[in-house]
Amino acid sequence: MIIIRGVRHGIIDIPSCAIPEGHTAVIGPNGSGKSTLLRIIAGLEEPVRGCITIGEQSPGESAVGWVHEVPGQNSLFTRVRDEITSPLRFRHLSCDEITSRAAEVAAQTGISSLMDRELATLSGGEQVLVALATAMISKPDILVLDEWDSHLDAPSSAMLQNQLNTGGVRTILQCTQNMDLAASADTIVFLTKGRVKATGTPLDVFGKCIDTCYYPPSWRWREWNLRSKG
Repeated sequence: MIIIRGVRHGIIDIPSCAIPEGHTAVIGPNGSGKSTLLRIIAGLEEPVRGCITIGEQSPGESAVGWVHEVPGQNSLFTRVRDEITSPLRFRHLSCDEITSRAAEVAAQTGISSLMDRELATLSGGEQVLVALATAMISKPDILVLDEWDSHLDAPSSAMLQNQLNTGGVRTILQCTQNMDLAASADTIVFLTKGRVKATGTPLDVFGKCIDTCYYPPSWRWREWNLRSKG
């Protein structure tokens, strides 16, 4: 579980919030602090005040995988295979284990055919998949995804979301503007102006957003379809 206590940092002002294990979607308007909150949880920024714990550890002590909203921004190498395997090579794992894990994560993210390509030749969506594979290869306890789906089409997002949900990562925390994707999460955290406006199950949170743009389009369509048949 992720526990937030008295965190203030930039626009973020969260007295208390508990995020359970499982898949959590962070939603809210542009500029509401979603990316800032994710960066703090990932250990990339230190809050000015307050603290965050992941289990019994600080973010810096936890095994966190991070995917930036701009694909390739944090890349260290030019070739896909070198980029994906870099976290394991830095830890001096054996060649056999690195090769095995690379093949596994490449298959899981659908990029086996890209392993010997140069990153600069990939599309934005393909670069996102490489970043995701790089974050997952170390088998982190928590995976933090900052609008990772913005460069993917809907079928690819849905397919990868299913892979993530069954991939063995205990906690997935993602920021998204896709409300249908958010609706597949276990927990929703709704931020506005740096504060938690609502948190709970998708049914709890989206049930309060029926007349807003945050209500999942697929839910609206399903309800309209049921009414039209009735």
